[in-house]
Amino acid sequence: MEGGGRVSWMKYGPAVSLVMVLVALWFRSPQDDVLDDRLDTVLSSLLRAERKVGVNGVARPKVAVGFGGCVDLFVDAVSLLKKIGLAPTDQPHHHDFLDNEVQLAQSFAYFFAPGAAAERFMLNESLFSELVEASRDLPGNRWAVGGNAPVMAARMATEGCDVLLGGSFSPDFTDVLSQHITVAGKVVEEPDIHLILEYPSGASWGQYSSRRANRYIIHSDDHNPYLTSMEEFAAKLAGFTPDLVVVGGLQMMDNFPFQSGERAALLSRLANLLASSTPRIGVHFEMASFVEESIMEDLLHFVIPRADSLGMNEQELPNLLSLLKGSNITVLSDPNPRVATVLDQMREVYRIINQRYEEALAGSDAEAKPLTRLHVHTLAFQAMIVTHGSQWKNTMSATAKASLTANRHVCGSNNIDTSKARLLMDDSFSISRQEGSQRIPLQENRPVSCWSEDDYEICVAPVLVCTEVFQTAGGGDNISAAGLVLQI
Repeated sequence: MEGGGRVSWMKYGPAVSLVMVLVALWFRSPQDDVLDDRLDTVLSSLLRAERKVGVNGVARPKVAVGFGGCVDLFVDAVSLLKKIGLAPTDQPHHHDFLDNEVQLAQSFAYFFAPGAAAERFMLNESLFSELVEASRDLPGNRWAVGGNAPVMAARMATEGCDVLLGGSFSPDFTDVLSQHITVAGKVVEEPDIHLILEYPSGASWGQYSSRRANRYIIHSDDHNPYLTSMEEFAAKLAGFTPDLVVVGGLQMMDNFPFQSGERAALLSRLANLLASSTPRIGVHFEMASFVEESIMEDLLHFVIPRADSLGMNEQELPNLLSLLKGSNITVLSDPNPRVATVLDQMREVYRIINQRYEEALAGSDAEAKPLTRLHVHTLAFQAMIVTHGSQWKNTMSATAKASLTANRHVCGSNNIDTSKARLLMDDSFSISRQEGSQRIPLQENRPVSCWSEDDYEICVAPVLVCTEVFQTAGGGDNISAAGLVLQI
């Protein structure tokens, strides 16, 4: 009889399934159809904005990107912590660097619950090796070319640029790079490994539940902090004649045990390299997770004054602003900030840095540059400030492309599926927290909002946030690189 039951189910199963689908469609809410239509309209409008310009010239744009690189090992964060027997702590706590399992548990819990991105140097090499070995056997783990510079280089090559990449890599690393990427740097047999602990929205670790998908990165680098490719990079730079120089990966210096004065000497050499480029060549600095105040001070002295463009996320923006205003570093900020909050912070960063530029000119610092481009990427939206009359062009299309790239990277597909996306940005946003500020509605057929203020233009675009996450790590690098491609 039981066997007959199975035969009956197998016989009528397809019909039952069809009926269930029809019932689901029958009871589908009209609001669902409206929402789907809205997402489709936003997507088609963003694609139209992206296609307004392109890299279509006879000569491919040339971009020089430094520094460093690594091999990323991606694992599910909670699975790894459970495998090594690391229990959730009752005391989430921020640590500048990691030296033992207790600090790892406290630091991970601190960033995991709000879903904030973090990256920390592990001083304990034995513990780091144990974590890597434990990760090798985890189901679903994967290896990939990593590091800010290689990731940005790969995106720019994909988008139509020829790239000079400064980094020290192993031979098998360079074999997988695009043919449009030329490497300048030493060959190393053992590349640095970065452990990428990823987690989805709603992931649970003991009493903690993540508010959004993100990643916690651990590294214990030997090569990257020393910018070992800088000499070879500088030697090839002049002959390469780039349209843009991009600097990233400097967070590898954060809390690294340098000898006294060693880091400042390296950054001074980098400053001289950036200053040697002609004024027509743009310089973009991609921020990252910095927690050591002394390196932030070094960046404010050596790197930021020589950059025309800055890129950062919603954690790094208030961190930089806090330091510019003379306060302490802001380790953890709102992972889902409002548009008005971000725009006010961007205006202030723009104002303070350019005020410092004017003071540098008055002090006869001919190497300083004004900040003419500021790009902030958040989960829900992209925002850019670009100075009128600067070398940066196509701001509206670049903001749209950055938004689309966010979905493409996180979902792991060039084709955007609106059934796997949602809008987190409000139906309208205020352009400032000041009382009485203008509100701008989100128009589905023109989702990128641009307007002029003072000596600059601001553009804001919503992100079709991916709901089936493939990868969050490297998101900022891909987004910033894609936005830059349309502006050089």
